[in-house]
Amino acid sequence: MSNIGFYDENAEDYFRRTVDSDMTAARRLFASQVAPGGRVLDAGCGSGRDALAFHQMGFEVTATEAAPRLAEIARRHTGLVVDVLTFDQMAWRDHFDGIWACGSLLHVPRVDLPATLRRLRDALVPGGAWFMSFKYGPFERPANGRRFTDLDEEGAAELLAQVRGLQLISMDVVGDSRADRSGERWLSLLCRRG
Repeated sequence: MSNIGFYDENAEDYFRRTVDSDMTAARRLFASQVAPGGRVLDAGCGSGRDALAFHQMGFEVTATEAAPRLAEIARRHTGLVVDVLTFDQMAWRDHFDGIWACGSLLHVPRVDLPATLRRLRDALVPGGAWFMSFKYGPFERPANGRRFTDLDEEGAAELLAQVRGLQLISMDVVGDSRADRSGERWLSLLCRRG
């Protein structure tokens, strides 16, 4: 089964498990780097949790989700338009003041990550901010019906060197905000397009 197929088949369960995850601190840090009322892309919005929060903060939000059933649930939850798009279908240029990719890029195969990041980098305006997070580790692995590309500090540094044009603002290792996943760690990156 593909990652998209997994999220379509498990959309309701995934929504329930993630919609209340507390991402407040990461959202605030990201929002502090984006001009008030700026255009924010929630790339792979999942439940719509963060797209709704950014909308409520006054940002102009574009939300995308690759899995159609999950996109529909996110639409109902947020009242926002949620476009069904994969990363390789995104073709914006110099459009967004910020990109939020929370736990979504981790499904891109490692070999495809540099090109995917370049595509999203190009969607940012110069000076635009970008938050992305990956499960912590050096591996590319199958787990629970999905494929994951994990990143650690070394892998993130190598990836950013391949992409070019992104300046690292911060890199943090944090625990999972979901109670049933308290033992998992995430690598969070906040970057700016140069």
